[in-house]
Amino acid sequence: MQAAPEFDPARLDAHLRARLGGLAGDMALQRISGGQSNPTFFVSYANRQLVLRKQPPGPLLPSAHAIDREYRVQKALAGSAVPVPELLFYEADPAVIGTPFYVMERLAGRVFADGALPGVSPAERAAMYRSMAEVMARLHQVDFAAIGLGDYGRPGNYFARQITRWIRQWELSKTHDIPEIDHLIAWLPANVPADEAASLCHGDLRTGNMMFHPTEPRVIALLDWELSTIGHPAADLAYNAMSWRTLPQEYGGIRGLDLPGLGIPAEAEYLRHYVAAGGYATPLQPFHYAFVMFRFSIIFAGIAARAAAGNAAAANAAEVGDRLTLALARRAVEALAG
Repeated sequence: MQAAPEFDPARLDAHLRARLGGLAGDMALQRISGGQSNPTFFVSYANRQLVLRKQPPGPLLPSAHAIDREYRVQKALAGSAVPVPELLFYEADPAVIGTPFYVMERLAGRVFADGALPGVSPAERAAMYRSMAEVMARLHQVDFAAIGLGDYGRPGNYFARQITRWIRQWELSKTHDIPEIDHLIAWLPANVPADEAASLCHGDLRTGNMMFHPTEPRVIALLDWELSTIGHPAADLAYNAMSWRTLPQEYGGIRGLDLPGLGIPAEAEYLRHYVAAGGYATPLQPFHYAFVMFRFSIIFAGIAARAAAGNAAAANAAEVGDRLTLALARRAVEALAG
């Protein structure tokens, strides 16, 4: 049985009818499972299918859950080579449902939490991986200043600033010591590469945040822009390639699977396709893999901390948060060996 929403559906219904007009029939509300961050709902009427994303209720970590930024970046990308849903409106007033939220049109498509992309043929799977690499390359080619995102982040010194930020988040989230995280906190700031490339970055480029066409092997939308910023394309790329270095139980990785049998390219082949599509061409270093896994271990520590405080976005948040904090920290240390 699905948990009741943490807000009054009738207030949302009235607000949507006033803002959008022409909505027919009763409103049906369905929480989308799988997310551990900003609560997301399907909102359905007889004649329209919508998606709502909102902040979680209760106290939040500084700069976390900035759904106004999610809305802004997707609105700016409308009509570009980067596929995004159609954004309808942003509501900053928490009086409606308790927190700010935004609403977008619901797309028909396929989303795979599992990097193995179950249920498709090897040939289709190979084409889907090529499409993922191509969409990521198109994102990193975006002239962010030209679409009004020149102030969406600070170009330059990205990794140093991010490391400082995530160390601070760890200090706010930690419930016990993890030696691997202590090691990364000491190693990462001393080993930042000198390269200062800058691009629009999604921040969470994994299969679970890519919607594929209902029947064709191509990406039709990038979803969940919560961590987007002007950053370094190697951060997006290394995080996306992290799947080859993590197990299926470690956030949907593909390590240890029969990749040739599944039709999934080897990591090096996948990265070459991204570069050939116009992506960032400098090879990834152990630092980049360690950084992205460190960052996501801290994110999962925050998920565990919210669960401990009774403010989780998913029922399994405590277990998932604790398990993946440690697993990803260990993989980050492992990445340092090259």
